[in-house]
Amino acid sequence: MAQLSLKEIRAKLLSNQNKERTSSNDGASYPFWDIPEGETAHLRFLPDGDNSNEYFWREMQKIKLKFSGIKGQSNKPVEIQVPCMEMWGETCPILTEIRPWFKDNQLEDVARSYWKKRSFLFQGFVRVNPIQEQNSPENPIRRFVINKTLYTTIHNGILDPDMEEIPTDYSHGTDFRIVKGKKGQYADYSASSYSRKTSPLTEEELKAIETHGLFNLNDFLPKKPDADTLNAIAEMFQASVDGEQYDPDRWAKFYKPFGLKTDDSATQSSGFTKPADTAGTDDDTPPFDTGTPAVEETVSAPASTTASTVESGKKKTPQEMLAEIAARRAGN
Repeated sequence: MAQLSLKEIRAKLLSNQNKERTSSNDGASYPFWDIPEGETAHLRFLPDGDNSNEYFWREMQKIKLKFSGIKGQSNKPVEIQVPCMEMWGETCPILTEIRPWFKDNQLEDVARSYWKKRSFLFQGFVRVNPIQEQNSPENPIRRFVINKTLYTTIHNGILDPDMEEIPTDYSHGTDFRIVKGKKGQYADYSASSYSRKTSPLTEEELKAIETHGLFNLNDFLPKKPDADTLNAIAEMFQASVDGEQYDPDRWAKFYKPFGLKTDDSATQSSGFTKPADTAGTDDDTPPFDTGTPAVEETVSAPASTTASTVESGKKKTPQEMLAEIAARRAGN
């Protein structure tokens, strides 16, 4: 299936508006979160190399699992990110487990910490680069892992009737400008937007596409878990909730935390891993170490069905909440 036209993309986006998917060390990922405050990067998005993709991006959904350490190695908290099965339109065992927790206002915060997060994979040229990169890749076609906030700006820009051509058009496309500001202690990209002027790709850019080809974005998404991997994800989730440490003997062949020591020096950490002590809540923090870091945003979790009536001073701590969940499990 060929890429949809601008009109068809608009219609498809509008029809999906009310509905509620990287791992490579080639250096192609552009770290836009390193843009200096007050500066702007100009990106020119390109089509997906996979002609079956109707859009020029791919969606990724992931879930964070935190552990109190690595069994037999360290008591330092670590974090693993695993793919959410809803990315493939299938039932996610973790979300199935935690959805009822939103009915308990004392467990809601714990449930939200395990809710899926979304990011979006694009590719294109960096036409204006305010980052002083030390080792830019030979191939000027870069990948961009975009958070939900920036994606919404990209999405809404396509729906703008003033945009007459699809942004990826080689002759009449439009640059997307990422403007980095600051809101409180966090990075703010709300001023980002499409350029109002169209422009053709340069001869140099066209030659780069001919020489290097376009990325197949699907190649940089997580592998769909098989039955054994799903069982491991379920085990890791339970261990995480129960406050246990990550067990390399049980799970290293599936997903590994950053910093795990193994006998096989050739073994690489999973693409869905990241040190827990570097995790942040702001849009400026890459969530995993794959050569294609990303910024992320939590997907809207189910609204609480109970009023927050806990009296001041009586609300349970996260540790008490986790202990309660563990006790419930033990009683089943």
